[in-house]
Amino acid sequence: MFALDHSMQLFAFGINHHTAPVSIRERVAFAAERMRDALHDLTRQPQVKEAAILSTCNRTEIYCHTPDPDAPVAWLSGYHQMSRAEVEPYLYRLPQGEAARHAFRVASGLDSMVLGETQILGQIKNAVKTAEEAGTLGLLLHKLFQRTFSVAKEVRTATEIGAASVSMAAAAVRMAERIFPGIREQNVLFIGAGEMIELCMTHFAAQHPKRILVANRTAERARPLADRFNAGVIALADLPEHLAHYDIIVTSTASPLPILGKGMVESALKLRRHKPFFMVDLAVPRDVEEEVGELDDVFLYTVDDLGQVVREGQDQRVAQVAQAEAIIETSVQDFLHWMDTREMVPMIRGLRDHAERHRRHEIERARRLLEKGENPEQVLEQMSRALTNKLLHAPTHALHHISDDERDSLARLISRIYDLPKEP
Repeated sequence: MFALDHSMQLFAFGINHHTAPVSIRERVAFAAERMRDALHDLTRQPQVKEAAILSTCNRTEIYCHTPDPDAPVAWLSGYHQMSRAEVEPYLYRLPQGEAARHAFRVASGLDSMVLGETQILGQIKNAVKTAEEAGTLGLLLHKLFQRTFSVAKEVRTATEIGAASVSMAAAAVRMAERIFPGIREQNVLFIGAGEMIELCMTHFAAQHPKRILVANRTAERARPLADRFNAGVIALADLPEHLAHYDIIVTSTASPLPILGKGMVESALKLRRHKPFFMVDLAVPRDVEEEVGELDDVFLYTVDDLGQVVREGQDQRVAQVAQAEAIIETSVQDFLHWMDTREMVPMIRGLRDHAERHRRHEIERARRLLEKGENPEQVLEQMSRALTNKLLHAPTHALHHISDDERDSLARLISRIYDLPKEP
């Protein structure tokens, strides 16, 4: 008797900007340099066969192949030294088709703070690449993410979901213009040199600020980016002596600890004679200590605050969502069908092995008869009859001994399996 393989269990879970504030998101974020170690640690759990981790400023999500969804969930809180009670209220759990649907929506920009934004697709590709390099991606997740990338491409090609995208960077400029009469008269400091800082520099530089400076852990790594915008470059260690000279500060690093503390900002405010700071902290974990926002002359905005501004400009894309969702739904059904067919593989293999054993047995028998000098024509006839009888014995026996209430359905199934001609 062959059993179906129900081991292909896809499961995704995590938290995002819809379910958790930045104060929780930063605690379950994964630093890029520790991602491989985390993946290895996760797949060492006995029930986790494959895994990929997506960790951005808006979400931490884990996609895995596991028959026991509780195992990776317990691992997440343990890894970050948090109790289950601290994490549970913010978690979403997505089995099988729901996990595939979620991956497709995220990659297509439908689940983003900025509807239709394209940055998330690159972040997913990086997460998949890291999992591949760590050796934690197997057949199931490889197939899931290949489908995910093709669905995202189809959504962006067939709809205008990404058109007129109001990015976080554009929102930061709009917020700054509410604080200062014009950016042209301001000095702008960028902390970090990654993709988000590059986007923000592009938007702020278009407003022609008086001066631009880039601070990075290693100044040399930031120099190519700074040169594009005629900006100066300093190392992070030199921040305290430069901070007071800048009005607008945009920060997005991968630092696990805050870069701008309350004490440093207070000292800079005294030197500025309490001329206000406008700060945008796009990092998760946060680069600016939460207490900085309590200072009188500081306007501090986190990634969640900017999300509110961004949502004001999304109406024109909402009409494209229905078309995108239809594309995604079709793709989810296709992926589930693929998973179902994979579950039948052990049965198909077992069926073929069963037939192969009969074939080999009859071939050996025929060879022995030929070696004895038997008539080849008669040997072939005997072999073909014996093989036919053996292969048809089980379905014939089942039809002879079936109960009345199962007879019709089994007859239809056998007719379909063997493609029998319909009786006139």
